[in-house]
Amino acid sequence: MKFGKKLIFKSNKRLWVLLPVVTMIFLLSAAFYSQRDSSSLELVKTQYGIISGQFNSSHNVYSFKGVPYAAPPVGKLRWREPMAVKPWAGILKCDHFRASAIQADPLPNPPWTEEFMPAPGQISEDCLYLNVWTGAKKAGEKRPVIVWIHGGAFVAGSGSVPVYDGEEMARKGVVFVTINYRLGILGFLAHPQLSAESEHHVSGNYGILDQIAALKWVKKNIAAFGGDADNVTIDGQSAGSCCVNTLIASPLAKGLFKRGIAESGQFFAANQCLTLKEAEEEGKKLMEAKHANSVTEMRKLSTDELLKDDYMRLPVVDNYLLPDQIDRIFEKGQELPADLIIGYNEGDEFVDDIISAKDYRAQIQKLYGDKAESFLKDYPGSTDQEAARSQKYLSRDKTFAWLNYKWAQLQITKGRVWYYYFDRVPPGTPRFGAFHSAEVPYSLGTLSHWNRPFTAIDAKLSSIMNNYWINFAKTGNPNGKALPEWTLFSQSPTKVIQLGDTVKTIPLPAKPRFKWFE
Repeated sequence: MKFGKKLIFKSNKRLWVLLPVVTMIFLLSAAFYSQRDSSSLELVKTQYGIISGQFNSSHNVYSFKGVPYAAPPVGKLRWREPMAVKPWAGILKCDHFRASAIQADPLPNPPWTEEFMPAPGQISEDCLYLNVWTGAKKAGEKRPVIVWIHGGAFVAGSGSVPVYDGEEMARKGVVFVTINYRLGILGFLAHPQLSAESEHHVSGNYGILDQIAALKWVKKNIAAFGGDADNVTIDGQSAGSCCVNTLIASPLAKGLFKRGIAESGQFFAANQCLTLKEAEEEGKKLMEAKHANSVTEMRKLSTDELLKDDYMRLPVVDNYLLPDQIDRIFEKGQELPADLIIGYNEGDEFVDDIISAKDYRAQIQKLYGDKAESFLKDYPGSTDQEAARSQKYLSRDKTFAWLNYKWAQLQITKGRVWYYYFDRVPPGTPRFGAFHSAEVPYSLGTLSHWNRPFTAIDAKLSSIMNNYWINFAKTGNPNGKALPEWTLFSQSPTKVIQLGDTVKTIPLPAKPRFKWFE
């Protein structure tokens, strides 16, 4: 007892000696954190731990790059639903992009120059990261959020592509997020053994499940970056637009977003996606081709071995993520409610093999019979050059203009829809026209990241489009002060906004030719 009193006294004596120092440290720390919390988001507490980012050169936008939103899908987690991140202690520096998803080494493929490509050599199976740009001064500002989903035919792409930079969006009041998700064989392989492992008895939709995991991360964490978790817009181009289409169709994405922007892509062709059984059969054949006898052996293969002869796979109708084909989900009115911006480009054209005028006319005659001459008035083929042009226009009109129109027709039962037609040809050489993806730097305000001799016309168009996108994310309506009026979509008459050398309302250009697709 006596010993105890002496010990307590000695401890108290040391405490009294240290108290002024402790008090000073506490007061300085409190002042520092109070000042920091009221002036910037230098440190942000997420559900898994604290992260730090970096200011832009103007000190008005803070970015957090390479933020983990799911556990690395490696080893035993290869071909499994995204798992939770292991929480970390201390501060995780998020000041640089992390690796893009496994894919063929990114190389420029005109018209997609290096500004549209992820950094070469920086790819990894450990890829489930996102990036956040915010101009908020503190948490809880409830700024609108845009989550960008990259394109790349489900086999390429990244959230770190230069023209996806989020600084301009953040500077204008949007919290902008880009994400990576699994691609190709690692993102969309189905197999009976994989389905048996799953608690939901499914496989093949890992890339889309990654996107849902990222949206759940946004829902839980974006308020700490000044964003409004209840005002999220998903935006994507090409395969990313197809992902927007898929997410609006999926019951698993309910409550994770409010609006969608779909730039040149959807799954509205009949029976476009494989059923789970069909995808599993395809997976069995692929496993045989890889000389693997089990999923366990497949998980031991290197990514180089997996990538060899890889090809585009689409989401799977698995009765979990997707209860039916996407066009039928919309036709039955089972899609999620969402306002929508949708559109296509003048140069959205994909034709694998251009055939001669003679073969083209013979093909049209076979397909349309006594209506062939009428068809050839809309898509003429008197010369090889004319036939080649018609084949490209036919591809564009049927795949993008028409199927986008079908989506818009059905989406208006669940929200307001605005339809655009982009035909601005970026200046400089070589000239690729208003090609597939050309609208992205205009809408995101990233022309400065694209090495082209842009003019005042381009700057004006980008300002208009960027403001349309931001207004839509804020309110669900792209219109605003000093902007050309963008008329709501209706089936008749169908008016669209032309985004080009001029911005004005016009009839949907391809609509008179839709009769050939109906």
